[in-house]
Amino acid sequence: MGYFKTAILMAAMTALFMGLGYLLGGTGGALIALVVAAGMNAVTWWNSDKMVLRMHNAQPVGPRDGSGLHEMVADLARNAGLPTPAVYLIQTEQPNAFATGRNPNNAAVAVTAGLLRSLSREELAGVIAHELAHIRNHDTAIMTVTATFAGAISMLANFALFFGGSRERLGLVGTLAMMILAPLAAGLVQMAISRTREYAADKAGAEICGHPLWLAAALEQIQRGASRIDNEAAERNPATAHMFIINPLHAHKRDALFATHPATENRVAALRQLAAEMGQGASTPRHTAPRPQPAPAARPTSPSNVPRSGRRRATPDRDEGPWG
Repeated sequence: MGYFKTAILMAAMTALFMGLGYLLGGTGGALIALVVAAGMNAVTWWNSDKMVLRMHNAQPVGPRDGSGLHEMVADLARNAGLPTPAVYLIQTEQPNAFATGRNPNNAAVAVTAGLLRSLSREELAGVIAHELAHIRNHDTAIMTVTATFAGAISMLANFALFFGGSRERLGLVGTLAMMILAPLAAGLVQMAISRTREYAADKAGAEICGHPLWLAAALEQIQRGASRIDNEAAERNPATAHMFIINPLHAHKRDALFATHPATENRVAALRQLAAEMGQGASTPRHTAPRPQPAPAARPTSPSNVPRSGRRRATPDRDEGPWG
């Protein structure tokens, strides 16, 4: 059901893009918009990882850099039945992370320096497992395409005043309304897709690392940090906000109209319920492991950081909301 809903929402985004093309240029404009949409999807699907990583100035982390981060990702990828994705570090103090890439064979996981400084080893494992779940569920390409569509729709809406066709069809008031409502609708669709995929990735990620409470504690820590620390690259590229594990926007209040992520407290409650169903206690990783002590480059300090406790391979999840 989750993927069916996502397909419908993606079709709605395409229809909205074509509708803007029609209002700007009539039938010809709609056809041009359809061709442009197909081209955007192809380019974005092929280059999604490079595009987003470049936007956030992410730097690669290799298996021989001595940090242990790459080894942790590789270990959890084996749990998930995935090839090891590329690993990247983003030099920002805001704790956060995202995954990108067109498929599991061409994927990347990016974490921030602030994430490595603020989380325990187990919490970090929970976050990485969540991002690997996005990769396994092929969410990364979908989320990048929706970000591209949302940006393009906003751009077309802003062009409306400069095209006579739209003013003739809608009048000045109608054109102004389109400039406001079209990005609003695109944001709502983007929000719905993101929420659907986040709940599914939370559950599958908790199963990949074997400990739902690791991810629950991490979400609480990231929420506290993201709400008070700016992420300048994300603020410059707000269309990518829904790709992060927690909404990175707050400095310019761009998240006031749309919540691209489910409420953190609801996600944590669902993870705690899952932990109870798995027979795990209510203690958090902060009671069982010290914070990592990263090197100057803000990375874990040794390959022993790789968690070994969660060996059960997770099953793909297709739920679209909190699980029962």
